[in-house]
Amino acid sequence: MTLRLLAVHAHPDDESSKGAGTYASYRARGDQVTIVSCTGGERGSILNDSLADRAMAERDMAGLRHLEMARAQAILGIDHRWLGFVDSGMNDDGSVPVNSFAAIPIEIAAEPLVRVIRELRPQVLITYDENGGYPHPDHIRCHEVSMEAYRAAADPDRYPGTGEPWQISKVYYDRIFNLERMEALYQELRVSDPESPRLEPLQASRDRLTGYPQLATTHVPVGDFLDTRDAALRAHESQVSPDSSFFFWPHDLVRRAWPYEDFQLVESKVDTQMPESDLFSGIDDDGFRA
Repeated sequence: MTLRLLAVHAHPDDESSKGAGTYASYRARGDQVTIVSCTGGERGSILNDSLADRAMAERDMAGLRHLEMARAQAILGIDHRWLGFVDSGMNDDGSVPVNSFAAIPIEIAAEPLVRVIRELRPQVLITYDENGGYPHPDHIRCHEVSMEAYRAAADPDRYPGTGEPWQISKVYYDRIFNLERMEALYQELRVSDPESPRLEPLQASRDRLTGYPQLATTHVPVGDFLDTRDAALRAHESQVSPDSSFFFWPHDLVRRAWPYEDFQLVESKVDTQMPESDLFSGIDDDGFRA
């Protein structure tokens, strides 16, 4: 049986900053991995001062981000689908543009994702929590649409004409940015390189996460896929500085301290034991386990 994972993200680049090592690890063992980008990232800002394609970014950000996504897709070896919605941006007053992703009713926005689920029939779905991981309107709407589509895809009375019903076995939230990981990196760096300039921002990240509950249930080993993960993220040149100390860490440090990407199992139709090291734990050769 082919194991099939579907990860739903708000924008191109999210798939590379939130789970690329996991996707690469499953592709390496022969599993099917499909990424859905809900929007084209049209309202993204240029976040890399050294961007070579700045002229294109200023003229056609959507076109550039499509090219960047294609490069990341090739690096990861994944399948990819555009859901086709327009980036909502992130306005200071909380408003969203008319006809952008966050402005479209959930029942309408969920239909193309229901089609994808019924076509691909994944056993595992990854998305964001109810806060979107962080409060960008597209990330919040990504959560809402993902959960609506997850439930509707299994119901034969919902969305007729979009394919045969399919029940996804397990749903996970991304928990990659968490206190446990930040603490492990900080303690390892404090010992191995006490003069490192990374210690201060790492301390700040620890402080921000202090008191936040440890929600991760599943720690996927990605130590052998750090090069692939970083290459995929650097493919999104408009969004990521190639020397970003937030995203890119020495691989030997990561392998010693925290060689995992972390997820929270939030719904399951199968039995599994916690903590997990495999998103497909509990899924048998028929795709389910009672």
